[in-house]
Amino acid sequence: MPVLERFFPAAEPGRRRRTGEEPMPFPMGSLPGYQQGTLAWDLPEMIKMVKLVWKSKGELRGAKHRGVLESEDALGGSAGDARVRGQTGVLSERRGSYPFIDFRLLNNTTLSGEIGTKKKVKRLLSFQRYFHASRLLRGIVPQASLYLLDEDYLGQARHMLSKVGMWDFDIFLFDRLTNGNSLVTLLCHLFNVHGLIHHFQLDMVTLHRFLVMVQEDYHSQNPYHNAVHAADVTQAMHCYLREPKLANFLTPSDIMLGLLAAAAHDVDHPGVNQPFLIKTKHHLASLYQNVSVLENHHWRSTIGMLRESRLLAHLPKEVTQDIEQQLGSLILATDINRQNEFLIRLKSHLDNQDLRLEDAQDRHFMLQIALKCADICNPCRLWDLSKQWSERVCEEFYRQGDLEQKFELEVSPLCNQQKDTIPSIQIGFMTYIVEPLFERWAQFTGDTPLSENMLNHLRRNKAKWRSLLHKQHSSSRSNDHSGQVTGSQEQTSNKEETP
Repeated sequence: MPVLERFFPAAEPGRRRRTGEEPMPFPMGSLPGYQQGTLAWDLPEMIKMVKLVWKSKGELRGAKHRGVLESEDALGGSAGDARVRGQTGVLSERRGSYPFIDFRLLNNTTLSGEIGTKKKVKRLLSFQRYFHASRLLRGIVPQASLYLLDEDYLGQARHMLSKVGMWDFDIFLFDRLTNGNSLVTLLCHLFNVHGLIHHFQLDMVTLHRFLVMVQEDYHSQNPYHNAVHAADVTQAMHCYLREPKLANFLTPSDIMLGLLAAAAHDVDHPGVNQPFLIKTKHHLASLYQNVSVLENHHWRSTIGMLRESRLLAHLPKEVTQDIEQQLGSLILATDINRQNEFLIRLKSHLDNQDLRLEDAQDRHFMLQIALKCADICNPCRLWDLSKQWSERVCEEFYRQGDLEQKFELEVSPLCNQQKDTIPSIQIGFMTYIVEPLFERWAQFTGDTPLSENMLNHLRRNKAKWRSLLHKQHSSSRSNDHSGQVTGSQEQTSNKEETP
């Protein structure tokens, strides 16, 4: 069984298996159809056995890393601290520790640990397509790019990946072509394109498993903060990492950190903002003391998945510790409340011309800026894409507002559908958040074609939203006028009918 042993080693990476140590969780001789020295299975039987191996190993590892075998108290609800301190000292969170926001949380916070929602997101990228397309499984070392897509079934998706560095990349179309697996497919491709799999000696199946965990921990119920948004931010981050001013100095570690942070920066987002969590006394707000609540949760959840999947377990301890810390620094930078802090610092560097990208600290700062740009780049996309994202984020705002009204809470800014229209929200967002950041980014990159393209889209999209806002005001005034006319006509009619 050289193939299965290669992809599912029982021993830890870097450790030789001792004589007599079984590579599988059950004796090889007990497997159906197994013959010594040959691989007598056809593909369906092989896939079935691989599933069993993966499931059994995953359950054991999951039990070990989540503390299931320790004590029943370790499985407690929100009253306990669901964080786990690893060997590196960084606190992580167990997957599924914090449930999706539920109406019952507002009525009885003591039950929050008992309220859970089953993940309905299924991994549609089947074993059949994955194993058929994976050249590694067939023992072929790829000389060019490693494609994990079935040629016949996902040919269009592969064609799109060949243009993944283009700014007009349609992430919605790509998500449909990949059966809802845009984040997994995109990250596998980008890790291979950037040579990260070879450089860090990553196991392909382990990488795929980790990315599936990340994708499934996004809530598809969210109109905006879902796995498609994460894939969109990752594609934008890829574009920014290719900007010459930055690309010439980036190391493989920088690139991997940038892509991982982009993919996981909103993982397990509950679909409501930080003020909502604070005023409802959610346990996440208490856990992180009302400071960067969501961002801390995204970071610690990502660390938990990295450890559970053991993606980086073969790397030295100090390397994994550094990766975890830098991932946190990048994800925490996406807190919109820190926008001015980063803008002031970036302006100071640009005005003083003291950025030295040879220095790791300055490179990391620009990675933070790049991630912030990628996170809010929707207004800089083509109008059709930008409009879809705008409608999605406002729908998420309005859902929060409806929830706040239902439970007689103060409605958060931008969440009142009756007062806050999509055009007005977008114009304010572009003016005060997006424009200042992207103008400084263009100043840093030196007005490259990408930066000019983004600023041009930003200006055109802002003009379109202003036009729509003007039409809304005109329509509102005309409706008010017609209502007044109708009212006056009714009064006149009543006077004429009075004897």
